[in-house]
Amino acid sequence: MNAIRLAIVMITIFGLGYPLVMTGISQVLFPHQANGSVVYNEKNQAIGSELIGQSFTSPRYFHGRISSINYDAAASGTPNYAPSNNEMIKRTEQAAKEWLKQHPGKSVDDIPLDLITNSGSGLDPHISPAAASFQIPAVAKATGLSEQELEQLVNKHIEGRALGIFGEPRVNVLKLNMDLQKLIQAKA
Repeated sequence: MNAIRLAIVMITIFGLGYPLVMTGISQVLFPHQANGSVVYNEKNQAIGSELIGQSFTSPRYFHGRISSINYDAAASGTPNYAPSNNEMIKRTEQAAKEWLKQHPGKSVDDIPLDLITNSGSGLDPHISPAAASFQIPAVAKATGLSEQELEQLVNKHIEGRALGIFGEPRVNVLKLNMDLQKLIQAKA
C-alpha cells in the first residue's frame, strides 16, 4: 500500500507539478522562446519560427540550406551520410549545379558549403555570412535593389557567436527576407 501511495505522489509531483512549474517559469522569464520563437509580420500574422528554416524558392529572396526533410519539423533529422557516400555526392553535385545556374560567372569553389549541404536537423534557419553574400548579386538582379543596399542588409543581420565563443557567425534567413521584403516595398 505504501508503494502505491508513493507512486501516486511521485506521479503527481513529477508528472504534473514539475512540468506545470517549469512551464509557468518559462512563460514568465522567456515568453517568446517558450511559445516557439514565432516571428510575426507587420499585420501581426505568424509567418514562421526563427528556429526553423523555411524554403524560399523565389529569386527575389535569399535561400537557406537545403533540407532533406523539406523543412518538416515533425521529421527532424537527416541521413548521416559520409562524404564518400554516392547519394550524398550526387545530391551535393546537383545542388551545386542549381546554384551555378542561378549565379552565372561563379565556380563550384565559390559556393559556400552550407548552401549545398544540409544541417544535422535539416531545419537550420541560418546560413553563414559568406552564403548570404554569395547570393547578393542574384537577389540584386531579381529585386532591382543595389548590391550595396543588400550588403548593408546582410551585415545588419549577422548574428555573432553565442556568448561570444560558441558556434559561428550566422544570418537568420527568415528575418533577413522579412527586412528584404520591407526594403522592396519601400522602394516600390
